[in-house]
Amino acid sequence: MRKRLLAAGLAAFFLSSAASAQTLNVATAGDQNMVDYIKDYLGPLFEKSHPGVKVVAVGTGPGDGGSQKIFEKLDAQKQAAAASDFDVVVIHQKAAGTMVQGDLLKKYRDSLPTGKLVTRDTATNSLGTDVSGYVMPMFHSQTAIAYNPDLIKSPPNNYAELREWVKKNPKQFGYNGIKGGMSGVAFVTGWISAFGGDPAKLEKGPYDAATKASWDKAMADLKEFNQNVVITPGNAGTLDMLNRGEIAMGPVWVDMFYTWKADGKLPPNMRLKLVSPGMPGQPMYYAIPSKTAQEKLAAEFIALATSPDVQAEGIVKRFNWYPGIDAKNLEGKLDQAAWNQLFADIPPDTLATNGKAFPIGPYFNDILETYEKKVAN
Repeated sequence: MRKRLLAAGLAAFFLSSAASAQTLNVATAGDQNMVDYIKDYLGPLFEKSHPGVKVVAVGTGPGDGGSQKIFEKLDAQKQAAAASDFDVVVIHQKAAGTMVQGDLLKKYRDSLPTGKLVTRDTATNSLGTDVSGYVMPMFHSQTAIAYNPDLIKSPPNNYAELREWVKKNPKQFGYNGIKGGMSGVAFVTGWISAFGGDPAKLEKGPYDAATKASWDKAMADLKEFNQNVVITPGNAGTLDMLNRGEIAMGPVWVDMFYTWKADGKLPPNMRLKLVSPGMPGQPMYYAIPSKTAQEKLAAEFIALATSPDVQAEGIVKRFNWYPGIDAKNLEGKLDQAAWNQLFADIPPDTLATNGKAFPIGPYFNDILETYEKKVAN
């Protein structure tokens, strides 16, 4: 019944669009694959259901820098009291908070038929900023521990067990520290969440500069831990060493892990573990600029993009990303092989429990600075 009501809601939402010629301008931060996803898949799908509409996608560049360019454009147009050139933007967490605080985005999510399909904290909290209603997650990227089951029959369930495992199995765990990629950074922030105090405060604030003094023991333990691990060259370096059997376990980005497996660059039996109390990931957000003249059409585009069918086919099957909406809404939308690939090792309930956000900006910077001073040296 619930699925039929959702389908009816989406149909009514889309049928109300105008048939006259319109252009929907979508600006996306991120790598070229983000632009290609909209140009080659999502745009044509939307145009098919909206005769007379043309979707135009433009990329602004990878990383937070790409989102910063979108912010600068929207902010300049606000200062000039001009209409926005963009109708939909795809942005990172850091920029989303800044844009909400700058009154650059519309509050629209509650009007979407898919808005209630996401309950994860990152839909409301963006690195400490309340973004409730202003953003809709496109997807979630997630870090986890990859391991070789031929060498590890019972992988550690949490950071404490992992610490003990490394003592007994020196140089079999590898990560890239905080250089060369965010998988290592994610492991370090997860370590501080596990051993450094109040993880909820790290994710949501408020910021207290004195908090970092409480991490001294956790950082000392991490320095000792590092004596028994291999420091890899980066995200890809960890995967490469896993492939060559030089290490048996290490933190990875889940989408990279599955892409490497699909390309034959990892043994097919390699598995994942999302250890407790959790490891961070990060979403990309769909948002609507406050100065767009096409709010209704933009909302319809995002509703389609976050529908279970599109999330299953476009986000999960094409890119090995976790869906932006709650994974339970994709049951029955994926064939069993696709479902098993993404959720066999990390089922939806584990992802909901142990999939964490990165710390808010000031704590994030403090962790990296403290690591450099007390662990790397």
